Amino acid sequence: MIDPEEAAQTLAEIGRWHMPFGRYGPKEYPPRGVPLFDLPFEYLQWFTHHGGFPSGRLGELMELLYHIKKDGSDEVFAPFRMRNGGRTKLRKPARREWQFGED
Repeated sequence: MIDPEEAAQTLAEIGRWHMPFGRYGPKEYPPRGVPLFDLPFEYLQWFTHHGGFPSGRLGELMELLYHIKKDGSDEVFAPFRMRNGGRTKLRKPARREWQFGED
């Protein structure tokens, strides 16, 4: 049986962590990277097919997050998103300048 207090602490921990490396890390999404709970399901699934999740607590949280999203329970993170002002925008802004021909 799952201890509700431990589950709440683990969800709170997921709410505090940000992706520290890679496509959704601080280099692409400064200053801290994308919050773990806003990582796309497909990105988490990639880890399951390519060698597994990172070692340590980060990997444990990412694997738990993968299962939560896989089961369709992503709404459990709604309070964190409300606190952050909504979902993290993962699309880069559209290019607004075009050049046609040579001037």
